[in-house]
Amino acid sequence: MGRKLDALLGRNFKTSKFRTLAKLATSRTGILKNQHQVKYSHARSDVIELLNLGHQEQALLRVEHVIKEQNMVDVFTIMESYCHLLIERVMLIQNNRECPDELKEATSSLIFASSRCAEFPELLHIRGILSSTFGKEFVARAVELRNNCCVHPKIIQKLSTRQPSLESKLKVLKEIASEGGITLHLEAVVVEEKLDVNEKQNQSVASVSAKLDDPEHKDTAYDWPREINLNENFSESIEARKKYRDVAAAAQEAFESAAYAAAAARAAVELSRTQPQDFDPYD
Repeated sequence: MGRKLDALLGRNFKTSKFRTLAKLATSRTGILKNQHQVKYSHARSDVIELLNLGHQEQALLRVEHVIKEQNMVDVFTIMESYCHLLIERVMLIQNNRECPDELKEATSSLIFASSRCAEFPELLHIRGILSSTFGKEFVARAVELRNNCCVHPKIIQKLSTRQPSLESKLKVLKEIASEGGITLHLEAVVVEEKLDVNEKQNQSVASVSAKLDDPEHKDTAYDWPREINLNENFSESIEARKKYRDVAAAAQEAFESAAYAAAAARAAVELSRTQPQDFDPYD
């Protein structure tokens, strides 16, 4: 490995060349930091303007760019300090074939950042030299974030490709609005929407879980509400028919009773006509 390092840096100037490369990287970090600082200022101004116009929802969306640019400013600030550290401790790199403990965080973080910052060619050269000096395994551990990779947690977090969370966006928006003396009326709406989304997700998960947990009804799990309605309608139909039969039976019974009463009345009338006028039943 020492020969490879000598071949890259030159036997007589390896220390001075690495120091020069680290200084170029320091200058690059300063330039990139300033560029992202300008972008951050523009994005923040856009948020303030949107808030003044009353477009709070659009301001919340624009806050995402504010967070992104602030993260990049923080990353290049940390990297700049690491490059300064490498310049000061360059002799440790030259005299060791394993990375010294006091340089592990700096070198590992710069190696990890080199895989995320395509706009930083000097950093790629530093990574190549560190790979030749400390081995490809050391570089792979940092790039792939393996155990004991020693990469600074803030570097990992701020170079993440994940979208900022709703809570972080609301926090930044509150800070900007507070500085401008603007009252937000957005948080309740956003929280309500989030609760609705979570509720829908929970309902969806519960529905899928019910379907998966019932092996006998895998293909009809989503038809259960329809089947329940059909069963309810069927029960109502049976009850209605039962009531109808009861009413019909009562009507039939009433009709028969009325017919019987009418027949009895006619018989009494006929009987009275056949009896003599002076007939005395007690005679």
